[in-house]
Amino acid sequence: MYMNDNTIEVSVIIPNYNGGKYLKGCIDSLLRQTFTKYKIIVVDNGSEDGSYDILTQNYPNIQLIRLDSNYGFSIAVNEGIKKSDTKYIALLNNDTELDKDWLLNLIQCMEKDERIFSCCSKMIQYYDRYKIDDAGDQYTILGWAYKRGDNQKIDKYVKSSKVFSSCAGAAIYRKSILDEIGLFDENFFAYMEDVDISYRAKIYGYKNVYCSNARVYHIGSATSGSKYNSFKVYLAARNNVYVIYKNMPILQFIINSPFLLVGFLTKMLFFFSIGYGKSYIKGFTDAFKNLKNIRRVHHSYKFFFNYVGIEYEMIINTIKYVLSKIKIL
Repeated sequence: MYMNDNTIEVSVIIPNYNGGKYLKGCIDSLLRQTFTKYKIIVVDNGSEDGSYDILTQNYPNIQLIRLDSNYGFSIAVNEGIKKSDTKYIALLNNDTELDKDWLLNLIQCMEKDERIFSCCSKMIQYYDRYKIDDAGDQYTILGWAYKRGDNQKIDKYVKSSKVFSSCAGAAIYRKSILDEIGLFDENFFAYMEDVDISYRAKIYGYKNVYCSNARVYHIGSATSGSKYNSFKVYLAARNNVYVIYKNMPILQFIINSPFLLVGFLTKMLFFFSIGYGKSYIKGFTDAFKNLKNIRRVHHSYKFFFNYVGIEYEMIINTIKYVLSKIKIL
């Protein structure tokens, strides 16, 4: 079984904060996987809803790391990664349920190319299983990340393909590359940390891939409570600045600065229109106050062609995003 197999290849890490009502569905679907060479690590962020008791009473073979407070997504998953010695690291939100071949399909995707850093899943809306939640994340010269396939029909995005970033809510990562480029940035707390680490991997010349047959059913916003709230808007605004500051070399920033300005102003106006403008402004300004504590990627001329490729990809993503909005209008 998964805890006693000497050839364990994957550590599946589930960060949890007050997600007790979701854990059984998530873990039970994980225990039904056709691929069995894995272990489960749940990192609990100081939950107060009885999550710890649910886990210890019902899943005694699961490795449980209990933190004394809510330190956010990045710290929680990093604690799990540090306790792992497997070839692959899979990350999984607690508000997900999995197709039985989910892990097998992700492993097969990773095995195709040693330059693949991460593979993400076809995330499907839990309460409307004819619609996609996420088919890989893209990033634009506006400084915006967006979910491919969001709210589109399930028969879309049936082919696996390269993407800018893997959504860490249901993705697998190559441990050796994590050892090389570093873990999730703990300054992010939550949101955009997966874009940041995927961006960093691309700078080093690695790939992120969408695996179309790795299916996950995702409730969404189960921990944060809603699509938009003051805390999420604050973190997203702040972390957007961090992603740019960390990963764009000066020349690339200068080239993109007019578009980034448009992107930030557009976001600000949008959030003011729905009542979260102050949260957005605070996140944006706090980011600049804290930049001295943010560690930039070591930019090198040897990565020049990687930067060119990334810039081209961001331009194409921007065009696709704008055209998709025009079609909607």
